Amino acid sequence: MYAVTGITGKVGAAVARSLLSADRPVRAVVRDRSKGAAWADLGCDIAVADLADARALTKAFEGTEGVFAMLPPVFDPAPGFPEARGFITSMYTALAEAKPKKVVALSTIGADAPNPNLLNVLGLMEDALKTLPVPVVFLRSAWFMENAAWDIASAREGNIQSYLQPLDRPIPMIATDDVGRTAAALLQEHWEGRRVVELEGAQRVSPNALADAFAKVLAQPVRAEAVPRDRWESIFRAQGMKYPTPRIQMIDGFNAGWIDFPNRGANSRKGSIGIDQAIATLIQRALT
Repeated sequence: MYAVTGITGKVGAAVARSLLSADRPVRAVVRDRSKGAAWADLGCDIAVADLADARALTKAFEGTEGVFAMLPPVFDPAPGFPEARGFITSMYTALAEAKPKKVVALSTIGADAPNPNLLNVLGLMEDALKTLPVPVVFLRSAWFMENAAWDIASAREGNIQSYLQPLDRPIPMIATDDVGRTAAALLQEHWEGRRVVELEGAQRVSPNALADAFAKVLAQPVRAEAVPRDRWESIFRAQGMKYPTPRIQMIDGFNAGWIDFPNRGANSRKGSIGIDQAIATLIQRALT
């Protein structure tokens, strides 16, 4: 039995689908039993546990071959990441008590970046979980291609607004289906101690390449436009953010290059989905 957290999201669902396709039993960890109904129909065991509830998580993880562990995203964290720290504490407590045979924890490119930024929270998670008394893999994924879902409406108008700059500079990206397949494969491997696995697509993607991918699918011109750096904070606050600084620092890190894989990903695993396919899938899902 493999316990999968975050199963109602894109990555967790991809992990579960990959395990099921390999005829592996899956325990879907959900906050609300009703959200697990579709997974129960597929033959999954259902465990109801909030990620802040260490006792319920322990029960969900007990007796498992492996656990796919991920933190819920906090895009507007208060200073010091108090929300995420609470989730990390609960996750560590549950895993240490349940002692699954292995853990694959979803981390991120930049988890080891020394400069302050939004991705530091995954560094905190790694620091905590690396002391677990069970084998652990930290799967550091690149920027999700599916983040481009926010650009669909503007792409239909002929442009996408980019905070990633310069527009011709490619950065590491990955499709969530590739993340899920990789995590499922790792759960079925054997190893001892701690590992870090870096994952990105076969080709890095620039904002211009992203615009080109939209243009191909929409069959119309689409161009990328750089959002001036001095407007970022006001834009983010207008969108409802109270603490935009960590997000701004993260984007600065990608743009300046200090958020990256070592040796520009020379030793990273590579996904099979390219940006054209990822954007085509996003558009198709938006139409259904």
